[in-house]
Amino acid sequence: MTAETRYASSPAEVLSWNTAQTRKALLIEQLFVQDEIKLVYSHYDRFVTGGIYPVSKALQLTPPDQFKAAFFLERRELGIINVGGAGVVTVDGETYEIGFKEALYVGKGKKDLSFGSKDSAAPAKFYLNSTPAHHEYPTRHVTRKDAEVVTLGAMETSNHRTINKLLVSTVLPTCQLQMGMTELKPGSVWNTMPAHTHDRRMEVYFYFEVPQGQSVCHFWGQPQETRHIWMQNEQAVISPPWSIHSGAGTSNYTFIWGMAGENLDYGDMDVCAVPDLK
Repeated sequence: MTAETRYASSPAEVLSWNTAQTRKALLIEQLFVQDEIKLVYSHYDRFVTGGIYPVSKALQLTPPDQFKAAFFLERRELGIINVGGAGVVTVDGETYEIGFKEALYVGKGKKDLSFGSKDSAAPAKFYLNSTPAHHEYPTRHVTRKDAEVVTLGAMETSNHRTINKLLVSTVLPTCQLQMGMTELKPGSVWNTMPAHTHDRRMEVYFYFEVPQGQSVCHFWGQPQETRHIWMQNEQAVISPPWSIHSGAGTSNYTFIWGMAGENLDYGDMDVCAVPDLK
């Protein structure tokens, strides 16, 4: 397992960043390495983004040095979405079979976490988000049938999309973590447009199902000082609380959003009108 640390930054500081500085601070370029666990620990809300790719063996999730904890979920909760083949997650001896685009919530206090694949020829890819937690909530497997599903946008504005709210307060109780998955319809490329900010929550986007040879341009920054980051398949990007988070691809794609902060109101946001963005 490897775990790197990313530090927080202010709107004033990022005005001087070049492309390389921006990518180093916010872009997570590789999450899935065969038979490894990759973690990124952000100082924004102590949010952890990770990838677990068990191919030839099951992998145990242990606490990185940054936690100073006896076990990973000693003071945390965990959200997992499988973006690969059929997988198996074992939580304190109880086994959960997690299919493609299905989620698992694991609450504070669970000690033994193991991740494996049903078939090494089609291995699972577990994308995970973790945040500090103050209360123990039960482990729960959330399938696509359990999700709260909303369809937004239109083909005319290139943002026809389906939002699958998987680990949110309307589906199950969590301390602060929220996760979901947005799928762009063929012919649509814009996500989260009109853009918005939410000072009480930070967010991480994980882009996948980006076709070979295609890319996604992720937009961030204050509404009047936007920047962009070009991203490839299965990469993630950290979005500060003061920043917009939106993207447009050279093809349709899917992305997972994960949020952490002091409230669980999905609709708590400050919308930025499209003509006002700069």
